[in-house]
Amino acid sequence: MNIYSLLDKSTILANLSVENKDDLLHKMIDVFEHMVTDDQLKDIRKSVFERERIMSTGVGKNLAIPHGKVASLDDSFASFAVLEEPIDFDSIDEKPVKMAFLLIGPEKKNSTHIKLLSRISRLMNRSNFRDTLLECDTAEEILDVFKKEEVQYFGK
Repeated sequence: MNIYSLLDKSTILANLSVENKDDLLHKMIDVFEHMVTDDQLKDIRKSVFERERIMSTGVGKNLAIPHGKVASLDDSFASFAVLEEPIDFDSIDEKPVKMAFLLIGPEKKNSTHIKLLSRISRLMNRSNFRDTLLECDTAEEILDVFKKEEVQYFGK
C-alpha cells in the first residue's frame, strides 16, 4: 500500500494554524468525520491521545508522526498537516514541529500498520522532500508532491 493513496485533499491541512499539540491532533483527527462513524472517530481520538501520552511522536527534524490502532476499523486512514507556525511537540530533538503525518490503522492489521509507519518514516526522512512540502500552499500541491516522491523513491 502506498502512502499517497491514504491521503486526499480533504485529509491534507495546508498552512494550518494551531495553538498547541492537542489542537493539532484534534484538527488532524477531525478530517475523518465524513469517513467513519461517530464512535469510530471517538476511538481514533482515544487511540492517538493514549499513544501520545506514552511517548511523544515528535520524531525530530520538525516532524511528528502521531499514530494509533483502532479495533473497529477495517482500513487505514491518514492525514497530513503543514503548520503556518511551528509548535512545541515534545520532540526527541526538542525542536518544534512544522509538519505532522497522522496514521490510523485497524488493530487486526498490525503488520500493515508497522509497514506503513516505516514507509512514512523513510519517505519523511528525506530532507529535500520535507523542504518541498514546506513550500506547498495547497492540499493539491502537497498530494502531488507525495505521489511523485513516493513513486520515485519506492517505484510504485
